[in-house]
Amino acid sequence: MDDKLSFKLQTFEGPLDLLLHLIKKNKVSVYDIPIVEITEQYLDYLNKMEEFDLEISSEFLYMASELLLIKSKMLLPRHEEEEEDPRQNLADRLIEYEKIKKAKEKLEKMQFQGYLSFYKLPTLPEKENKPKRIEHIDIEKLTEAFMTVIEKTERKMPPPKEKFEGIVAHVTVSVEDKTAHYLKSIKKGESRSFEDMFDGIESRSEAVSAFLAILELMRSGVFSSYEEDGKIFIKRTEVDINTEEIDNNYL
Repeated sequence: MDDKLSFKLQTFEGPLDLLLHLIKKNKVSVYDIPIVEITEQYLDYLNKMEEFDLEISSEFLYMASELLLIKSKMLLPRHEEEEEDPRQNLADRLIEYEKIKKAKEKLEKMQFQGYLSFYKLPTLPEKENKPKRIEHIDIEKLTEAFMTVIEKTERKMPPPKEKFEGIVAHVTVSVEDKTAHYLKSIKKGESRSFEDMFDGIESRSEAVSAFLAILELMRSGVFSSYEEDGKIFIKRTEVDINTEEIDNNYL
């Protein structure tokens, strides 16, 4: 009874959130996932969801099929010429998801405590014919917008230039570089649509770094956000900042 009660209280935002929980619970590296054990525990979680008559979303079921596919590939004999590990793509996504989750949790905490203030320029009374504009987009909505953008742009991204060789760290684009890029390319008072902020992105890791750079610049007051006619925009304010002051402790 107690086990059921504690399980019933255990909820996850999505399949990646559940997988991160299982990886931390088993105290293993995301780059060396024991796919057999993790898959069994993941499927056990889905079975318990059915026992409690909880609806299982399609994304959880899709991840289950993906885990089973990876498991089958891991059990097959490996040829020396096969450089890419079947777990690589999953490991990349887990690391990117964890980065976003940590940034989101920190910024939400600061917002709740009153430390996070999105800079707002003085505005004149709106005219009747002026498009509806909503200031200060919350973190949750920005994160949802980012996930939508990355799904659209991922299909346009070219294949990676280098294949993954074994379970080793992969090259990522730094948040500092993306921050410097935005500070150089966007002038004070200039606005860009949220989607345009990701133009030229060539990988998921670069997209994540770009998103974290945007969040940090918003936290610092250099960027503000607003929504107009259902579209999110990022605006460079008049605030100056030294790139050395950018806080990347949560990355």
